[in-house]
Amino acid sequence: MSSDRNTIIEVAGLTKRYGEVLAVDDISFDVLEGELFGFLGPNGAGKTTTINVLTGLARPDEGTIRIGDIDCTHNPKAAQHLVGIVPDESNLYPELTGFQNLCFCAALYGIRKNERETRALELLDAFDLTAAGGRKFDGYSKGMKRKLTFAAGIIHRPPVLFLDEPTTGIDVASARRVRQMVSQLHHQGTTIFFTTHYIEEAERLCERIAFIVNGRIVKTGRTADLLKPVKGRNVLLLDLSEYGTGLTEEMSAALPRYEFHSTSPGRLTVESAETIDLAPVVRLLEERGIRVTEARRYLPSLEDVFVQVTGIRAEEMRKEREKAGAKGGNQ
Repeated sequence: MSSDRNTIIEVAGLTKRYGEVLAVDDISFDVLEGELFGFLGPNGAGKTTTINVLTGLARPDEGTIRIGDIDCTHNPKAAQHLVGIVPDESNLYPELTGFQNLCFCAALYGIRKNERETRALELLDAFDLTAAGGRKFDGYSKGMKRKLTFAAGIIHRPPVLFLDEPTTGIDVASARRVRQMVSQLHHQGTTIFFTTHYIEEAERLCERIAFIVNGRIVKTGRTADLLKPVKGRNVLLLDLSEYGTGLTEEMSAALPRYEFHSTSPGRLTVESAETIDLAPVVRLLEERGIRVTEARRYLPSLEDVFVQVTGIRAEEMRKEREKAGAKGGNQ
């Protein structure tokens, strides 16, 4: 990360309650100009609440917010001209066409008629929506609605963009196009605050990431730095014909240079900083009457770091992803 970039978003001691629920619990962070900053956490972690407070859709109970040189703590709309928002649910008008929605959003930002029509056509093309531009928004698919909502959020070319779960529940092609646009805007210098519960997405896109769980930030760092603890680790995933109690302890005692973990019934994970010799592992298992049905090498990723830091298994995050995908497919 370049050290000569200024801070453009500064949050200190932010707290938000909804009745008895503490949705955001005393969080502090900053985002640099031109940075793609990710908020990674499961559903219900406080990601959307944080964006709602930062963009003026909800008021904080405690803490301070600055965007640019503007104190937005008590006047959340003061920095509205600097900010674009792509919410987790569409805020566009179902009775208007895609083109009309974009022109209307541009008008809200004071863009002149000829310029807003040109900009609307430009964005319809950028998101592969030109053919659908004359159709009512209500008739769009989930993926098309998501892309048009994204286009509306950047109609005024904001220097700061808030993206709340931008690829949740949409088809693969639409998600790919949204990620391409995120990368393009980032390379053009837009500051992006990006929430997601897709670990692979955060690892692929974000310069710096904050892990948020139960309303609290549990770790923040550059993506490359977060990955350092697992870089160079060798991991083998073994599927077993059966699995006995106490197996990991027995294996660790017999082969102390390796670490053994049971990630699920019938599966054994072998980890080491050195190259793993599969033969003695298989031999020890066979002596216990256990056969290895499949062995494959695994490249550690941000998923492993997230699990270590939060204690939340990757399988739980994937279930959320599958649930969101199923929901999106039915809309």
